[in-house]
Amino acid sequence: MIWVTWRQHRAQILLTAAFLAALGLLLLGSAIEATLYVSGHAAPGCPGSAPACAPLEVALGERYDAIYSIFGWMPLVLPALIGAFWGAPLLGREYERGTHRLAWTQAVPVWRWLAVKLAVLGGAVVAGGLLLSLMVSLWRPVFRAGIESSFGNVGVFNMVGVAPAAWWLYAFALGTLAGTVLRRTMPAMALVVAGVAVTMFTLFALSEHYATPERVVLSDTTVLADPDARLVGATWVDPSGREIDSPGAEVCPRRVDAGRSNRNTEAWEKCLFGKGYGYAVSYHPPTMFWRFQWTEAGILLLASGVMGGLAVRRTLRRTA
Repeated sequence: MIWVTWRQHRAQILLTAAFLAALGLLLLGSAIEATLYVSGHAAPGCPGSAPACAPLEVALGERYDAIYSIFGWMPLVLPALIGAFWGAPLLGREYERGTHRLAWTQAVPVWRWLAVKLAVLGGAVVAGGLLLSLMVSLWRPVFRAGIESSFGNVGVFNMVGVAPAAWWLYAFALGTLAGTVLRRTMPAMALVVAGVAVTMFTLFALSEHYATPERVVLSDTTVLADPDARLVGATWVDPSGREIDSPGAEVCPRRVDAGRSNRNTEAWEKCLFGKGYGYAVSYHPPTMFWRFQWTEAGILLLASGVMGGLAVRRTLRRTA
């Protein structure tokens, strides 16, 4: 059965392996080139969050903007592709072509046929997600050390840790269930793409509830000192401690002039702080990274198990 699984799904396996290999070479080449560039152009202590590192950050951003753009889409696109091209055809194509009538009347029982396929392909999907996470985790510090968060940036969060493996497995299970229910490959592909997108945005909205956020009232700035924190919300606090949407113009006049908006905003904030106002920020500290990773992975793994079970149950009932 393992050989049959390889024969039937080698196209997906080889294409995914080739993509990961090409991505790995791209990341390795850019990291080596960037390391050489940084060693020749960086101020001491850079890259980092210090003001002296800003020119280097801009230069790296310009040199590798195309790679950053690719990574902006990967957290959503890759799971959708896994679900569409690994999960949806698994049973959907069998029903669509009628080959299930032959495959499920051989000496191998249907339950074993399903168990081997789901185990082998599911394991390959998890391994691919973990490999992607490892490559991204090794690549990012070359560019973003001390600048951008792996926790506060949700897109990056879904590309490191155990999140990629959980998302890939979830998409695979969703595609398998869609193919089982719809019995057509193309509609199942469309459903899994929509399902992954809806799930991702839903979990993004719910993620702030994975833990109770911390709260701090800033008295001289509106920016948290820790760039790794994940912001939940922020509001102004008047001198009596009451939260308000925004101080009125009568407290501190605010002008926004073209070309000087940042300086005027800073002057307005400085005026408010000088009159006793504070800026309350709710956030999750970076120490919550693994709690959020395992919470989200647990949700996705539970959903994957449920969908996989439903697909197996529905298939076995049809063959009974």
